[in-house]
Amino acid sequence: MRVSSTQYHITVNASLQNSNAQLEKLMGQMSTGNRLTRPSDDPIAHVRISRLQREEASIAQYKDNIGALSSRMSQSETIMSSINADLLSARDLLVWALDGGNSGADLGAMATNLASLRDALYAGSLTKDQEGTYLFSGTLSKTPTVLYDATAPAGSRYTVGGNAEQQQVVVGNGLTQPANVTLGDEMSAMLNALDTAVNAIQGGTTTANDPATRTALLGAMDGVDTAMNQVSTKISKLGGVQNIIGTLSTDWNNLSTANKTAVLEYSQLDYSTAAVQLKTLVSAIEATQSAYGKVSKLSLFDAL
Repeated sequence: MRVSSTQYHITVNASLQNSNAQLEKLMGQMSTGNRLTRPSDDPIAHVRISRLQREEASIAQYKDNIGALSSRMSQSETIMSSINADLLSARDLLVWALDGGNSGADLGAMATNLASLRDALYAGSLTKDQEGTYLFSGTLSKTPTVLYDATAPAGSRYTVGGNAEQQQVVVGNGLTQPANVTLGDEMSAMLNALDTAVNAIQGGTTTANDPATRTALLGAMDGVDTAMNQVSTKISKLGGVQNIIGTLSTDWNNLSTANKTAVLEYSQLDYSTAAVQLKTLVSAIEATQSAYGKVSKLSLFDAL
């Protein structure tokens, strides 16, 4: 078959352009270390990488949620441990106040200390998080956990402000964990009982042998004991939640590492193979250019 000079030039130029395009693509892959410069390079690998990247985005969100949840749980546990310590101090004072040998002046001095503890416990129930919302108010996080009405009689000044609903945080596919602890009911009942006792013994005009005074002190003791048990139970539950999210965090970290490794395996360039391909392409281009140069110099006039 006869090949014209024009056809030959077109064929050689097309071959050189194709080889140069392959060389440019290979050089780009080698500069980035990524063999997938576009989806068509390996459609199956591209689909798998896209799926892994979507999964990695979800994992990152779960890990962020777990981190925020862990921080909130730690803060709640610290505050509740402090509340329990104040409750224990209040209980010790109440045990002392119930001793019939105390004078009215003794009880009056104890009332001052009990009032300080009452106020500290009230302040603890109103703790806010970093965002300025109440930590123990349930889903009504903008409302104080416990409300105080100074005009009400002792024993009814403290009322529930928040609710007992729990805020749920997504920590996995279909997995949620409560993000808050509620203390409105527990703290308001205890504060009212403690306030009644303070009101009964302040002023130094009564003793623990007075039936009404003793009833108020025993009621405060029951209220403090109940609150201590409730708060201790919630602290234990917090520990359980911390263990769960700690395990989940480890699992997500392991899966994230596996996903990143898989993405590298699908996309990472094999430099040894690429080096061989580069050498082959360069040699082919040089050979084509050399042959083209020699053929281009040929002329029928040379045969005359």
